[in-house]
Amino acid sequence: MKSKEVASSSGKTMFIVPEDSDDLFTLRRIIKIGNMVVSDTSRVIKFENEYSRPDRERVKIRVSVKVEKIGLDESIDRLRLAGTIIESNNSLVPKGTYHSIIVQIGNNIVVDKGKKWEDLDLKLLKSNIAGTFIIVAIDTKEAGIAKITGTHLEIIPNIYSGQSGKYYTHGAKNDPNIEGFFEEVYLVLLNILNEEGNYKIIIFGPGETKRRLYNFIIDKRSVYKDISTVIDGIDVAGEDGVMVFLRSSSIKEVMSSSKISFVSAILENIMLQVSRGEEKYVMGFREVGEAIKLKSVESLVFSNSIFKDLKEEHIINMLNTAETYGANVYAVDSSTDMGLRVSALGGIVALLRYQIR
Repeated sequence: MKSKEVASSSGKTMFIVPEDSDDLFTLRRIIKIGNMVVSDTSRVIKFENEYSRPDRERVKIRVSVKVEKIGLDESIDRLRLAGTIIESNNSLVPKGTYHSIIVQIGNNIVVDKGKKWEDLDLKLLKSNIAGTFIIVAIDTKEAGIAKITGTHLEIIPNIYSGQSGKYYTHGAKNDPNIEGFFEEVYLVLLNILNEEGNYKIIIFGPGETKRRLYNFIIDKRSVYKDISTVIDGIDVAGEDGVMVFLRSSSIKEVMSSSKISFVSAILENIMLQVSRGEEKYVMGFREVGEAIKLKSVESLVFSNSIFKDLKEEHIINMLNTAETYGANVYAVDSSTDMGLRVSALGGIVALLRYQIR
């Protein structure tokens, strides 16, 4: 999450840009009823005509809203803020009217809490994402590309070379088709890299195709020399290769400072304890809540599935309490295998500092 303090006469005001789904969860925990939020948004205006049906037009506006209702939308990548308009830059949208602001990844908002910013709010604003990782699983037939930001996984449809066999007939270096295949992969990567952010490319797959792609990219743009990594040991390409990588030990080596690596380590620790009969972990909302009250939670992981059965406000309060007591809190969604695993374990799991049962 990007955040920056801006000048304000009312107290501390923060300019915020959420960069992934985790950030929207974080914003849900930061913004409270009564806070002021400034955002560019849009609204449908109805123009009355005397002898015809009213005309409708959607206009762009910038408004300041006093938040009266806040919640995660049914879509995981949307946060809805609703309340009364305090300021508006368009006379067609007057003060005092009700309006909803939809915050999505990449949108910028200004949050004004006056002097009510808590230490936890400021801590949550400091993102610990180690950049964005681009995963490329490639062989001579197909390439799977995925973008990982925080714990969110975005998989791009496979790119196919059109080659039916395992190897090119005349060798990959001599076959012109391989150059066209690499060019397609490169253009997809270029499209991602042109977005603002800190990126690291990780390339793997069977044979030498991964190194040939690496050299192809280096020849195209030398700046990639600093952000490309080729790893061995994963001999699966395409989307399947991406999923194999996310379950492998390689993720710890090349993505050691990423959120998804931390979450993977927590889940592995819990599964190891289950197999050994140890009990320095808890699962499910009730048990995790009891452990938080005892200040015994060291790390906590929750998935978006938990919001389907429980009141959102109860969950937010519990997460904030856990972090106030020193726990590390991570959100995952069902776009990843880890998110599905957490959902299957009750939607929330926690590692404990000491056994409580």
